[in-house]
Amino acid sequence: MKIEAKSSLPTVIQGGMGIGVSSSRMARAVSLTGQLGVVSGTAVDAVMTRRLQDGDPSGEIRRVLKQFPDQKCVTEVLSRYFIEGGKAEHASYLDTPKPSLTPSQFASQLVVLANFVEVALAKEGNSGLIGVNFLEKIQLATPASIFGAMIANVDYILMGAGIPSDIPQLIRDLLAEEKIHFKIKVEGADHPSLLIFDPHIIDGVDYESLKKPFFIAIVSSHILANYLARDEETKPDGFVIEGPTAGGHNAPPRSKESVGSDGQSVFGEKDQADLSKVAALGLPFWLAGGYGTPEKVKQAISLGATGVQVGSLFALTTESGITENLRNEVLSRVQSGTLEVRTEPHASSTGFPFKVIEINGTASEDSVYQGRTRQCDLGYLRIPYKRPDDGIGYRCSGEPTRTFVFKGGDIDATKDVRCLCNALMANIGFGQVRWGTYSEPALLTLGSDFSGIEELHAIHNHFWTSSEVVEYLLR
Repeated sequence: MKIEAKSSLPTVIQGGMGIGVSSSRMARAVSLTGQLGVVSGTAVDAVMTRRLQDGDPSGEIRRVLKQFPDQKCVTEVLSRYFIEGGKAEHASYLDTPKPSLTPSQFASQLVVLANFVEVALAKEGNSGLIGVNFLEKIQLATPASIFGAMIANVDYILMGAGIPSDIPQLIRDLLAEEKIHFKIKVEGADHPSLLIFDPHIIDGVDYESLKKPFFIAIVSSHILANYLARDEETKPDGFVIEGPTAGGHNAPPRSKESVGSDGQSVFGEKDQADLSKVAALGLPFWLAGGYGTPEKVKQAISLGATGVQVGSLFALTTESGITENLRNEVLSRVQSGTLEVRTEPHASSTGFPFKVIEINGTASEDSVYQGRTRQCDLGYLRIPYKRPDDGIGYRCSGEPTRTFVFKGGDIDATKDVRCLCNALMANIGFGQVRWGTYSEPALLTLGSDFSGIEELHAIHNHFWTSSEVVEYLLR
């Protein structure tokens, strides 16, 4: 095991936006500027296998797969998913195994391999720093995902959307070549269950060459930061302190009146972290949510932060995974002053508020979403629950309502919920095709502070690159 000190910390962290928005191309471009490029680790097994089913036109996936230590695993994945020349346009994608407490060996190997591929692509020909971002809410994929990124020599691991208290120990155990017993919360049960992950399902790993990544916990409050930092077992190497204007998932409001008259989540003073208390912990921290301008970068540093994490500016770059048509639509709305982002309290099955851009023809429109047949075929956000027979089942409030209620779920929890797994895959051009004619609708998210986007649009008048975002922020 190698312990590598970070001689310098980045001023700018490019946000790890899923699914696939923070692509390896984006992360590599940011890293080459000397800042921290971050790939999204969310659902990368589905992203990789759909790219393979489209024929891997650039050949880059198959190229980096040759670097993976376990070539038997590579052969198995290619035999199942790679289609020379790509699948027929109206054919459906073959799905990946759903995350579970008892995954098959192949399912775990696939997650390891996909995370390896995404990080390895970002690090190709690049000596800069690369990180990977995970959601704590997707616990069932966490051990295999982190291990895959570590095999690819990832420099940073970032995790939010929950309390990532077990991650520092998980990293230590993987470095020690130990079998992982990862605690998973089971709804309705008195105690968590254990997900067992054995890193030895991957042959040929050189554990002596693995290095300890710098772990950053993404939190919204000084209280949670203090909770994690007070114990060496849970202490991260740093924090991203994320405010409620950030895109994607937000921490739930702490006020009792958390939903306003317009149906959006309402945030107040209780939702602002006390940065002086964060600074007192003595760990580096970055500020996120509304810090996407040069002035805000300076302000963050004046408040004691090491720098900022920025997402939305990078989401609209030429290296972003978002399809060109959707990016064009967003930028045309920026130009006309009609871009609107709503903080929807119930759109995500996680129970966390989720930022949604209102765009015609996407799942932001009720009529579009209600025209979709509810199903849960990807399953990344489904949660384990205790069944009446004491067994463990899985449910998601985005699945068919009758199915969710049959599994003991509250029907009220299904109201206004969107299937984020399928919608976010559609954002990057890999929406599932059903019945040969219907494609899953997209659902875009951005932060609600447009200052940096508007200024960059005025400068470039159209798309911009990731390096131009860094140049703008540090000017």
